[in-house]
Amino acid sequence: MKTASWFTHYKQLYQSCAHFINGDMVQKVKLLYREADLPDSYNYKISQAMQIAHIAISELGLGNSATMAVLLFPLVKDKRYQGDIATEFNVEVATIVRGLERIKQLYAKTPSLDTENFRKLLLTLAEDVRVIMIMLADRLHTMRHLLQKPAEKRQYIARETAFLYAPMAHRMGLYKVKTEMEDLSMKYTVPEIYKEIAHKLSETKRERDKYIEQFIEPLRQKLAHAGLTFTIKGRTKSIYSIWNKIKKQNTTFEGIYDLFAIRVILDSPIDKEKAECWQVYSIVADMYTPNPKRLRDWLSNPKANGYESLHTTVMGPEGKWVEVQIRTNRMDEVAEKGVAAHWKYKGVQGETTMDQWLKNLREVLENPELSNNEYMDEFKLNLYDEEVFVFTPNGDLHKLPKGATLLDFAFAIHTHVGSTCIGGKIGGKNVTLRYVLNNGDQIEVITSPNQKPRRDWMNIVVTSKAKQKIRQVIKETETKQANAGREILLRRFKNWKIELDESRLSRLAKKMGYKNLSDLYIEIANEEIEVLDFRDKYLDFDKKEEPYTAPPKADEYTGRGPKHEDILIINNETKGVQYTMAKCCNPIFGDEIFGFVSVSGGIKIHRKDCPNAPQMISRFGYRIVKAAWEASSGQQHICTLYVTGNDDLGIVTNISSLLSKEKSVTLRSISINSDAGIFEGRLVVTVTDTQELDRIIHKIRTVKGVQSVARL
Repeated sequence: MKTASWFTHYKQLYQSCAHFINGDMVQKVKLLYREADLPDSYNYKISQAMQIAHIAISELGLGNSATMAVLLFPLVKDKRYQGDIATEFNVEVATIVRGLERIKQLYAKTPSLDTENFRKLLLTLAEDVRVIMIMLADRLHTMRHLLQKPAEKRQYIARETAFLYAPMAHRMGLYKVKTEMEDLSMKYTVPEIYKEIAHKLSETKRERDKYIEQFIEPLRQKLAHAGLTFTIKGRTKSIYSIWNKIKKQNTTFEGIYDLFAIRVILDSPIDKEKAECWQVYSIVADMYTPNPKRLRDWLSNPKANGYESLHTTVMGPEGKWVEVQIRTNRMDEVAEKGVAAHWKYKGVQGETTMDQWLKNLREVLENPELSNNEYMDEFKLNLYDEEVFVFTPNGDLHKLPKGATLLDFAFAIHTHVGSTCIGGKIGGKNVTLRYVLNNGDQIEVITSPNQKPRRDWMNIVVTSKAKQKIRQVIKETETKQANAGREILLRRFKNWKIELDESRLSRLAKKMGYKNLSDLYIEIANEEIEVLDFRDKYLDFDKKEEPYTAPPKADEYTGRGPKHEDILIINNETKGVQYTMAKCCNPIFGDEIFGFVSVSGGIKIHRKDCPNAPQMISRFGYRIVKAAWEASSGQQHICTLYVTGNDDLGIVTNISSLLSKEKSVTLRSISINSDAGIFEGRLVVTVTDTQELDRIIHKIRTVKGVQSVARL
């Protein structure tokens, strides 16, 4: 090796992390580098490995075995190390390297990390969770140096990071990593918005710092007077979280009321942690008025990833809301370093919640019944939702995702209980299968031997276990019905001396609209089809099937549609391209849009901020086509508005009256729900373009009682 630029990174790693890693092992890796007589081109690879190892140690809290695996992997990957890792280092290092090799093999097959590959990657958790943490460290390093990647790859990498990696970091309790990934992703996917928010934060930094200090100082004095040992940190929320609030609340940067967050970190012994956290809360609540709706108690019931903290939002000086987070040093380390910190503190309070989470994740990963899309839905559901804690009549505690229903609870107890559930009782009151569980509910499940799972139950449950069991029972039932229907058809055709041709029967079933023969057989078994009539159709059926043509890829698409006025430019085509507006986001003239080649061969037009856009771009990038508005045709577009406000008898009339005066706007439907003096409404209107929509939204906001209006 002529140059040794990697050696600089080696020294930094060794000096800054010496107390975390085994010096002899690191020296052994350095010796392997030298003995391998690596070419100069390896400087970059080894330097990168050193930097990833540094992130894994200092930011994710990983230790010696993980570090050795990261440092050895460049040699193993290119077959420049042929030794026995388990013997020369240890079994853990060998296991982690094997997991990293799997990741390399998956990426070698396809650079696009689709849901199936992602599923396989997560299966390495069953062997060693540190493989996934190293993967996160690698991606964080990539995002920090994304400018070194080709320009055409940056967008994809950034979207993939936000869609797959940031949620994974969140689930593992790595909140700092998750936040940085989201911010960096936003920096490349929506750079204008990122720069705008960053600029506004920079402009107001001095004012914010002054306010935070004004808030902290009297609190610091009170806590010190109470004899507590602590540190206080003040911070501003991340750019990504601010942007999410702007979108969710349909407001501006200036309209975000809780930009500030204060963190009180206590130096408390284990046996006094909760008591001292609540003591701090009491002091804060005495000084500043708390918002009772914003109290989050993760001390009594920690999150599934082990996160423990007490959050409250209080009214600070000048009428500004401030979030206050209260935790101990141990809790803070768990919050910063997630999974790794659990190994350090395991045994403090028995089995950690992370152990239970890993068990649950393995159940999902090893479930062969889930297809790729269903798996991704289940994984994302478990990533973003919090938990509810409920009890059986005997007092046994069960933890389910927020939004889980009585039916989910029944299946959590036992498959048979879920399959025969007809309802339940909570506090002596009868509740239905659809009842959404609340924290603290004590539930008695009511069953009936005559009850069986139905397909519509899939719309009631949210947990993967319940969905899997419902599918399984329905599949078994349908298989029995299909076999019975087939026997009926064979017997009747035999009596009529008609030979049954399976190929012909399959074509007829397809023409009649059945997905497969099983669906046809089931309807015969249920007597929903008259076999005599079906016989006549079978005998008359002599048409040949039309050949199947697969839909074109985006770069091959040249299909022409019906003759109508062309208002779009799609892949530089301005005439006759077949397209429809996507119903999930209802684009209107003026929106930023893109095209998506559908299975049928046509093109669906989506807004760039469509909620389904990240997944479509991440999974089906080859089917994305460019689209832009050519000219407005004055065509009416459907748009749905979500309105909230104070419940008032005249509010619906006022909104309807306002819209009726608009010549070019039509109110197609309005639905209002009210609860505890607050109403929520959905208005379906037709408008010609975004300018007209903005004008209508502005007018509705002026109606007395209306608090917010947002486009869905």
